[in-house]
Parts: sequence; C-alpha cells; structure tokens
Amino acid sequence: MLAVSTTAPAYQATFEELGTPLRDVTFVVVDLETTGTSAKEGGITEIGAVKVRGGEVLGEFQSLVNPGQPVPAFIARLTGITNAMVATAPDIALVLPSFLEFARGSVLVAHNAPFDVGFLKVMCARLDYEWPGFTVVDTVPLARRLVTRDEAPNHKLSTLANLFHASVSPDHRALADARATVDVLHALFERLAPMGITHLEDLATAADPVPPEVRRKRHLADDLPDAPGVYLFRGPGDEVLYVGTSVNIRKRVRSYFTAAEKRKRITEMVRIAERVTPVACATHLEAQVRELRLITEHAPRYNRRSKYPERQSWVRLTDEAYPRLSVVGAVVAGAAHIGPFGSRRTAQEAVHALHDALNLRQCTARIPLVSKQPGSPCALAGMGRCSAPCVATEAPDASYEQVAEAARSALTGDPAPVVRALSDRIATLAHQERYEEAGEVTRRLRAFVSGAHRAQRLGPLAGCAELVAARPSGIGDAPGKPGGWEIVVIKHGRLAATDVSAPRADPLPLVAALRTTAEHVEPPVPPAPAAHPEETHLLLAWLDSPGVRLVHVSDTWACPVRAAGAHADLTWASDRVRAEIGPAVADRGAADSIHAAHVGAADGADAGVTAAPEPENPQHVDTMTAC
Repeated sequence: MLAVSTTAPAYQATFEELGTPLRDVTFVVVDLETTGTSAKEGGITEIGAVKVRGGEVLGEFQSLVNPGQPVPAFIARLTGITNAMVATAPDIALVLPSFLEFARGSVLVAHNAPFDVGFLKVMCARLDYEWPGFTVVDTVPLARRLVTRDEAPNHKLSTLANLFHASVSPDHRALADARATVDVLHALFERLAPMGITHLEDLATAADPVPPEVRRKRHLADDLPDAPGVYLFRGPGDEVLYVGTSVNIRKRVRSYFTAAEKRKRITEMVRIAERVTPVACATHLEAQVRELRLITEHAPRYNRRSKYPERQSWVRLTDEAYPRLSVVGAVVAGAAHIGPFGSRRTAQEAVHALHDALNLRQCTARIPLVSKQPGSPCALAGMGRCSAPCVATEAPDASYEQVAEAARSALTGDPAPVVRALSDRIATLAHQERYEEAGEVTRRLRAFVSGAHRAQRLGPLAGCAELVAARPSGIGDAPGKPGGWEIVVIKHGRLAATDVSAPRADPLPLVAALRTTAEHVEPPVPPAPAAHPEETHLLLAWLDSPGVRLVHVSDTWACPVRAAGAHADLTWASDRVRAEIGPAVADRGAADSIHAAHVGAADGADAGVTAAPEPENPQHVDTMTAC
C-alpha cells in the first residue's frame, strides 16, 4: 500500500449537492411568437411568460414587440398578430431587458426550448447583452419520455394541453401558450415523481432512455465524496464488479445512471451492483496507480483492461555459448531483454524482426562452444540467414560472437542497424510491389522498436532505489489548490508514497516524512520494474509532465543517447521509400505505413540524462528531462 493516509476528512454536502426539490424551484415558462423560424434572420413579435413556484403563479409577463420587419401573411393568419398591431409596439431593445429582469434567478421552461431560447440568445448578442446562463428545461423531450403513443398521437403543445386538461387552450399567442405550458409542466412533474425524479438536478437526465432498474440505483452515489480517487462497484457477495478512477468520484458515479453511459456491459453491471466503495486519493497519479493495482488484484469481470503481469512477454538473448532469441515470461539477471509485450504473438514478431536483420541462429538446441563432430547446417544457413555455429569443430565461431554482440547492442542500446536493414528490405519490397510482405516487415519493425523502447525506458527507473520528485499542484491533472507541491516517491519503478503539501507551506518536511514512511520495495531484476509495467509507465508519464522537479535520486538515472526512442520519427526512411517506388506507388500508402510504423513504435525520442544531485529545495531545481 502507498505510504499516505487515505482517511477522508469530515464531509458535509452542500445544498447544491443535496439537490433542490422541484417544489422550491422558481420556473419562468416562456413562449415567443416570431416572424419566422430563423433566429438570425427573423424577429420577435410577442413575448409571454409565467413565473411559478410550488404550483403557485407568482407573476406574468406579456408584451408585443416591433420586429423591425414585416410580419409574413401566413404568420399573421397563424398567430393573429398583424403589422398594424406591432407597428406601435416597443422595440426588442426595450422589451428584452424587462424580460431578463423578470426571469432573473429562475429556471427557464419552454415547449421546444431550443427555438425560444435560440431567439433570446441571438437578441442578447445583437444588443450586446450577456446571456444570463439560465438553466433550461424543455417539456418536449420530457413528454416524449412520459407520454406514450397510445395516449397521444404526437407531442405538440395543443395535444398535450388537451390530454392533461389544461385550464388554457394554446392559440399561438405567447401568454396563452405559456399558461398552457405551465399546466403541461405540472402534469409531467406528477408522472416524474414515482420515478424518483423530485429534484431540479434530476431533470437534466429525466428524458434519458435509462431503464428504471438502473435509474433506481442513483442512490448509490449519494454518500460518495467530491474528490479524486478510485471507486469500486460491488455486487452480491461483495464481489468487485468494476473499478474506475475520476477526479470527482461522486459526479463520475452519478453518470453511470444516465443516458450518458452507453456501454451495454456497464449498464448490465449497474443492474447487479449493490454498493459503491470510494477510495479517496491525495493525487490523481495515486488514483491511477490504485486503479491499476485494484484491477490486477480483483480482476473485475466488467473491466476490459484487466492486467495480468504474469501474462507479459519478454524477448531475451539467451546466456549460452551461442546465444539465441527466446520469448519468455520473466527476466533474469545478466541477460539482454526487450519488452514487455502485451502478447506472445507481438513478442514473436519482434524476434522475427531481429532474425530478418541479423544472422542469429533460430534452432533451440544447445550447442557447445566447440563440437567434437561438425553438425549439419540447416536450410537457413544455406540461405545465408544463419552463420551456422554448429559446424565449428576446431575453434569457437568468432563470426557468431560478432552477430550476438550486434544483437545485444540492438536490444540494450542503439537499434539503428536493425532499423536500417529492415528499412532497406521494406523499400525493396515496395519497389517490387510486394506490399503485403512490406506490411509484414513493417509490423515486425514496429514490434521490435516499441519493445526496445519500453525496456530502455523501464530499466533505468527499475534500477533506481529511490527517486523523489515534485510538481506544483493545481496544474495539469493535479487536483490540489495552487501553491502547494505534489510530492511523489518512486522506488524501483513503483509508487511508494505521494501526498500534496499545503499551499505556501515548506514542502521539505513532507518530503522527509514521505521518504521515512514510504513503502519498502524489494529490488527487481531490470529492465522489469518492481511494479506492473503499466504503473511504471504512468510514473514515467508523470515525470515527463511540465513543471516536474527532481528532489532526490539515489542512483544514476539515465538512458542511452542512441536508443530506440530516437527512431520515433524516421522521416528519412519514408522519404527514401518514396524515392525508391515513385509518387504513383507511394500514394498507395506503402511509404506512409512505414513512417507510421516508426512513429508508432516509440512515444518520444530519448536523450542522455544524468541524474541531478539532491537539491536543497524543490522550488530551486530546474525542470527535469525524463529518461
């Protein structure tokens, strides 16, 4: 476990978090009559609004408006508003401020709200008024959710007013339509109450097509903290069904009970979930690490990215008289490795890439340094793809030692000879229009370079007994308030402790406390770290983020200058292929696929970095360049 207190402070929900009962909300139901359907080209001819709270009418607003343009004949027939009626009416510049003041602090309601609100927003922009940012409720989607086709053929205002026996019949005049909409709104609220929708905050998702059994589970988020951390959905028997992370646990868990969650497997999970366990974390990095560890520990059936370290594959150059490449599940001391790979198949593609570039033996037999009798060379030796050390009888095969050393160098240092050899072959195949074979070699090259890059990134951090770094809080994904420092203690590639110092407080006492109480981590065998490789990648990404300062490094932390990461952007290879096969063929994607292979093979160029000495204060350390 991380050496940091996870006890959440006393928490009291705010009124906003508790929600506002609908009976306490002041609604302003508005309706507009206009000269057309386009807000940018048309004008408003009438505004009508009714202010209600708890079923009681508090006030009404109604005014004709001079639209500044003729009223079309069909609009006049529909609404009864003629040019003569609006000729002496006030301009929108006089009416709009009065309406905004009438509606201030209320929730706007309209039937087909995008139309009415759209006109109001355009008029505000035209008159240089700032839109107040009203919460808006549209009765149309609510009606579609609550009124079936058996009850009403459509969801027009007139149809709904007739269905719910509204006290006023809508007649395309603004105030009458607004009064009818009030009755429709109250009738819809009566249907929402049995569904558990009794607060204003619930209306935002009331029209979502969420199954009732899922919506009823919303109470699972009621007592969760508004803090960064990890959450665990638990089912019958306290089984962990799903593990997730968020910068705000409560808001994220609430989203699972709305239409925003569209994953069928997650909806299935929510149906059987019985409770949610929160784990508040000091930093977002800690939350990410805890999520990964909990997924590895519990293997939840609804987490698609459950990680199993024992399924990671590595490519090893064996330690024997005549080394060969082998796909293994763990690293051993004294051997060259690349990886880890997500699957054995990808690791095998990296092996094929090295075999394509170097004449390493591919047989699995153990060959003595000097055989008493010459062996029988295999077919690969006849093809020039194996130096055949098995035939050496009088002295060790010195030429094979050179091949093995080249392979060791490509695995642990500069892979340029392998990249260059495979790029030559890809260019040749592309020139011969053997695109499928070129694509296969490209895939092998991508696997090799990415595996070498991962090992060269993981290895130095895995060999570092203790690294302490700091980053100003309140930037990036740091949830703390500005002014403090996010402190991280890493041991052999594993997060051992983390916390955030108080704003404007000296962070060094916290650094000392974290180093003292940090988790003890046993040294691994590099390049494998002491944690899941994905956890170490999370730490490396954090170390690469802007503003990170090194506070203490116990060992040298450095990567080769000529490493696999330097081949992340081999535009020279793409240019060379284009020159070989010509523009007409290059357009078919061969050169681009090669360039994509190089770019996708590594996520950044490495640079030679020597660990900085321990500083006296993290605020006086230059930003580090991650290995």
